[in-house]
Amino acid sequence: MPQLTDQAETDQAATDQAETERVACDRAACDRAAAPDDHGRAGTWMTPEEYGASRAAVWTAAVVLVTDTDGRILVQSVDYRADRLLPGGAVDAGEAPSAAAARELREELGVDGHYPRGLAVDWIPADTPGFPPEMRFPGEILHVYDGGTWTAERIDAVRLPEQEVLGIHFAEPADLPALMDAGDARRALSALRARINGSGTALLEDGRPTAPTALDRLGVLRTRRTPQHGTWHPGPVPAQLPVRDHSGWLFGPDGRVLLLIARATGTAHLPPPTAGSTTGAVPLGYRHAGEGAHARTAARLTGLPPAADPSYARLLATPEQVCELSDWGPAGADELAAVHTARARLSLPVPTRTPPTELPEDGVRW
Repeated sequence: MPQLTDQAETDQAATDQAETERVACDRAACDRAAAPDDHGRAGTWMTPEEYGASRAAVWTAAVVLVTDTDGRILVQSVDYRADRLLPGGAVDAGEAPSAAAARELREELGVDGHYPRGLAVDWIPADTPGFPPEMRFPGEILHVYDGGTWTAERIDAVRLPEQEVLGIHFAEPADLPALMDAGDARRALSALRARINGSGTALLEDGRPTAPTALDRLGVLRTRRTPQHGTWHPGPVPAQLPVRDHSGWLFGPDGRVLLLIARATGTAHLPPPTAGSTTGAVPLGYRHAGEGAHARTAARLTGLPPAADPSYARLLATPEQVCELSDWGPAGADELAAVHTARARLSLPVPTRTPPTELPEDGVRW
């Protein structure tokens, strides 16, 4: 700092004194504004104790959603409840929710991991049924993290503790309401849909999204998926093999494909190859599991006519999203690879994962 002359020191002292007096005046003005008026009112001012007492108190918890390669969800049986739970538990004082998620999986399943990606944050109201009055449940903020897809090797590495967790198994998404508390099941399904959507963390209130996507509105995965675990074979169906059904991977201009959702059940289906106007149609391959062939055709969509069957919603989704809404077994990866080969052959881009888009009932042309 430069040295000051005597006059500069005098000027600086005067400036400092003026600033001190200004701050004192400002504080006095604030005190007058905050002080009770003639009627005893204090405006919006509160003491720290009063403000702290006015804030809502809630519990905080963290759970992890894990699936296997067939798209089933890991749930665990515990010794203190009859219904099943996602792995996880309470956030300790001073602990970050993501750290709690990692700690709980280490304690409950013996698995080390890091789970930075949030799928959902749920607000659970204080009047939720099932909590004893003496517990004085204040409500809860529950974080759902993405535990990813576990291979058979990682599942085999699970080591349960001597108490609390009695066992684990992987449940079909549609079976969760029968296995879990109603709110827990809603939350798990909403989190799974958020993972499939790929659009970031969903905000929930008592397990229900505050901004429902098409998958939420249509209730996908609330009905058991139809297994198609037959071996994948590229190319046309052999003449001697009966065709059980025929469906199409029909590509929109952005590389996504047409998907049908039954409004009554939320079941996902690939459409028939004749669902729209197409170009470049080729036999992609077929699945065969002994009861006949499930044939697939790949083509580029040029337009859709008005919806002929109002019981189905028509969506555009990425091929990966279609697979995640289906139960195709290990051969699903082989079919997905064939789909991307066909997409590249049609000179279409790799689609970005976004929430599936519902198409208008009056049709569309590209």
